[in-house]
Parts: sequence; C-alpha cells; structure tokens
Amino acid sequence: MQILIDECLDWRLKREFPGDTATTVTDMGWGGIKNGALLSLAQARFDVSITADKNLATQLNLPNYSIAVIVLDTLSTRLDDCVALMPKVLALLPQVSPGTVFIISP
Repeated sequence: MQILIDECLDWRLKREFPGDTATTVTDMGWGGIKNGALLSLAQARFDVSITADKNLATQLNLPNYSIAVIVLDTLSTRLDDCVALMPKVLALLPQVSPGTVFIISP
C-alpha cells in the first residue's frame, strides 16, 4: 500500500508503516500545495493520505477522489501524539477504499 503523509505531520511518522511504502509530501516536492490540488496529484500514486487537517473532510468532496484519507484527530501533531494512534491506523489500512475518509482519535 502506498501512503502519503501530509506536511503537517512529522516526517518520522513514515517509520511506523512496516511493509507499506510511506512517503511525505515534502519527499515528493509537493510542499505548500493546497488540499484539493494535493489530493489530485496524490491519487495517481498513492492509496491513502494521512493528515491532521480536521477540516479536509468538509472542504472537499472526497468521494470524487480515488484516494482514501485518514485524519489523525490528536491534541497536537507532535510525533508522540501521532505515534500513539498508529495501532488504530495500521488496523484500519486493510479496510480503506478510494474516496473514503476515516477520523482516528485517541
């Protein structure tokens, strides 16, 4: 599974995805690209986008995209707060499908 980690999250989060290919927005050279344009680019190469942008689901019509989105609903985007949610994210990954959004909270 190809996973894109949003630039609002710590790049080290990609270490939490064994067996999957996780890449950051910065790795792709897509820093600063806004949500709709970013998802349009990402859907051609990635299965899932992981973000902490809680407004994403209301800003975009996600069923129009062929990528799933996982929103980390954490107190902060600090690495420790996000890593604490990784067991839930990893358990969810086999169930995601394009155009869906999942909100993961502690």
